Amino acid sequence: ERKATNKYYPPEWDPSKGSINKFRGQHPLRERARKLDQGILIVRFEMPHNIWCEGCKAHIAKGVRYNAEKKCIGNYFTTKIWNFRMKCHLCPNYIEVETDPKNSEFVISKGARKKMEEWEDGEENGTIKLLTDDDRKTLEDPFAKLENAVHDQKKAEAEAPALDDLIRFRDTRKNDGQLSYMLRKNFRDVKRNDLSLKREAEKKNLSIALLAPSQSDAAEAEEIRFSSPAVREKMKRLEIRSSSIFTKPSPLASSSIKDPKKLAKLKVLMKTTQRTK
Repeated sequence: ERKATNKYYPPEWDPSKGSINKFRGQHPLRERARKLDQGILIVRFEMPHNIWCEGCKAHIAKGVRYNAEKKCIGNYFTTKIWNFRMKCHLCPNYIEVETDPKNSEFVISKGARKKMEEWEDGEENGTIKLLTDDDRKTLEDPFAKLENAVHDQKKAEAEAPALDDLIRFRDTRKNDGQLSYMLRKNFRDVKRNDLSLKREAEKKNLSIALLAPSQSDAAEAEEIRFSSPAVREKMKRLEIRSSSIFTKPSPLASSSIKDPKKLAKLKVLMKTTQRTK
């Protein structure tokens, strides 16, 4: 009962008429007890598993709460088996969940199916593996203890540099004010670079965002050489002269292009055109 605990007793009530609920003709649980004649009590039920509703095929997460109808459907020895019936909040489908005292869990009996989730064992997943009998015997063995000690020492020596780096990194960032200053400075630098690139793009009348210049792009641009139209015309004429008069070029013609003398002439032509620019 989440309402106020104080009750209003009208003037016509007296203790001989029983409790205030009996006097008013209502149950202490009020609306939650409207189906008590059928053995059903309305309770607040929390979904115990991640499930898929069979009505709307929607996913219902673990922990979602419903107003469920609770009733007893049997016994496991002396323990009662309870059934919780609730309506999906996304469709008219009804979901039923039952208790399983034998296995100490909840079972989805109708209207939905449980989402199958597999978990891997290991400390990295948040689970701790317990020691078995063989592990305990190994720890009690003096030779095994000596081997484990040597192994732990080698592991500590191997991980010592990384641990020193972490300690050094932590010592350089102890001051919260310094961390805040570094973060804000980095943000201002990035914002300043983005603004300069945006202004440069506007000056060049470009509608695309420019990237910051890099050394690899500069080195690749320096390797590119564009020939002049005169040089391209000379190369084309030289290729025509050295090619065959037939439709298919002969291998001799293609090999004649690789003549060192002709290549030297082409290099001279390239140099002369670059000087005239």
